[in-house]
Amino acid sequence: MTEFVRNISPPPGAVATVSDASPIHYMVKIELFSLLAKSAVETFESGIFEAGGYKWKLVLYPNGNKSRNVKDYISLYLAMVDTSSLPPGWEVNVIFRLFLLDQITDSYLVIQGKERSFHGLKLECGFDQFIQLSAFNDARHGFLLGDTCVLGAEVYVSGERSRGEGEVLSMAKEPPTHKYTWKIVNFSKLDENPEESPIFSTGDHQWKILLYPKGIGVGKGTHLSLYLVLDLETLPAGCRVYADLTLRIVDQLYNRAYDDIGRAKRWFNATSSEIGWPKFISLGSLQSTNYLVVNDICIIEAEVILLGIRSPL
Repeated sequence: MTEFVRNISPPPGAVATVSDASPIHYMVKIELFSLLAKSAVETFESGIFEAGGYKWKLVLYPNGNKSRNVKDYISLYLAMVDTSSLPPGWEVNVIFRLFLLDQITDSYLVIQGKERSFHGLKLECGFDQFIQLSAFNDARHGFLLGDTCVLGAEVYVSGERSRGEGEVLSMAKEPPTHKYTWKIVNFSKLDENPEESPIFSTGDHQWKILLYPKGIGVGKGTHLSLYLVLDLETLPAGCRVYADLTLRIVDQLYNRAYDDIGRAKRWFNATSSEIGWPKFISLGSLQSTNYLVVNDICIIEAEVILLGIRSPL
């Protein structure tokens, strides 16, 4: 797909890239797409998902957003939902990435634009010209196979403000940082059941690593899934924690030159306490290497930087 991305023109103000990693926050499979495109219904709305402490959905125009005079393109947007509980004058700034799966190569076309602002009068942002219909329908690109396509989203909250006085945001000048190493022996004997690391602390909060050796969700049976989990018993009521996290499967032979790494900055809260990757590394790749599992030992490392806390007054 890399050659295809070089030849396409991304939406105005956006960048198109290719990623082998699945979207962290949300994926949706749309079957019988041709019926959707031919029906009188102009839009398709995905299920609701949570990211950054807020709720979202994807809004798809399979034949282009006619209210914006879009032709020959699919239009795709991120929409904020369930905003009635937010304080007066709220505004949320986000950077988001929208994904389209190439089902032939199992990689994703990723479209990312500049930072967008959501508020009471602007609940939907995205791309009028997400992808040309001709490219989407061309089976050589793998976006629509068997009349099925797969979309996804990642949403990163970069700023928040409101006129209300319901919360206080404390950002750390010298963020607490902790690096924790978890050694798993007899790795080959692990089954599909999840494995949890011992608890470790960063600042006033406790964390653990959650491992699904045979995958979970979209990675079940094909990938190892890996998550960082906040212990909610250490989170005061109504609070959210903003953390910079890194998870690694350590290269044990080549001086860590080939560590398998996942990095993200996320808000953790009572309804979103697990952040990670359902498709962290494929089981085939893990088994074919000789440096990530050595003498039936796998070493997983977590680094957590506590960037800020949002708490109620």
